[in-house]
Amino acid sequence: MEMTNTLNRDSIRDGEVYRLLKAQEHLTKVRPLTDEERTARLDAFLARHPGGATWVFGYGSLIWNPAIHFSERRVARIWGYHRSFCLRTVMGRGTPDNPGLMLALDRGGSCAGVAYRLPDGQEREELEVVWAREMAAESYRAAWVRADTPRGRVWALTFLAGRINERYVGRLPEAEIVEHLARAEGHLGSCAEYLDNTVTHLAECGVVDRRMTRLQHLVRARREDASR
Repeated sequence: MEMTNTLNRDSIRDGEVYRLLKAQEHLTKVRPLTDEERTARLDAFLARHPGGATWVFGYGSLIWNPAIHFSERRVARIWGYHRSFCLRTVMGRGTPDNPGLMLALDRGGSCAGVAYRLPDGQEREELEVVWAREMAAESYRAAWVRADTPRGRVWALTFLAGRINERYVGRLPEAEIVEHLARAEGHLGSCAEYLDNTVTHLAECGVVDRRMTRLQHLVRARREDASR
């Protein structure tokens, strides 16, 4: 599986996500937020900071490509939300003609992932990187969540599915999810690669997500069938 490009700290800070969204807006109908809009929303979100150290909880690509500086990294679990391929993507890892699916946190259950503590005095700088990456449009809803770690509970920023956004598809049948993940790819690579990276790096942290592992096996089998 080839990756055509990848997001990194420098490209995110340079506005690559915004430019990519803007260039494809006429096709995707996804309007990127302006710098001013993103800044205002980050200011409002930080005004609700629960206090203490600032952590970021990753459940997908933030696990294997965080693109932020951090002073500590812990395996963590949050409650009330689960990892789900519930957001349609028509760019990045899909196209308007062949949309893919991306992970978000949807209601119910729990989710194991990775929590990153941001360096003291650099919280705003690092959050601006995360914000430019995840909140470039309105697909996600930022939230402070309690995350349980081996060294205690922390408050962490994470990104929930924006249920009122048109990209939200809810809980699709498994066969439909597999079909999208097996076929879709775009500027940032394939959905199958995204799934593989998530499962592999969760396992490296000692986390087994049985549903993600099952999807990985089904997607690999579907791709193998298609290549014959």
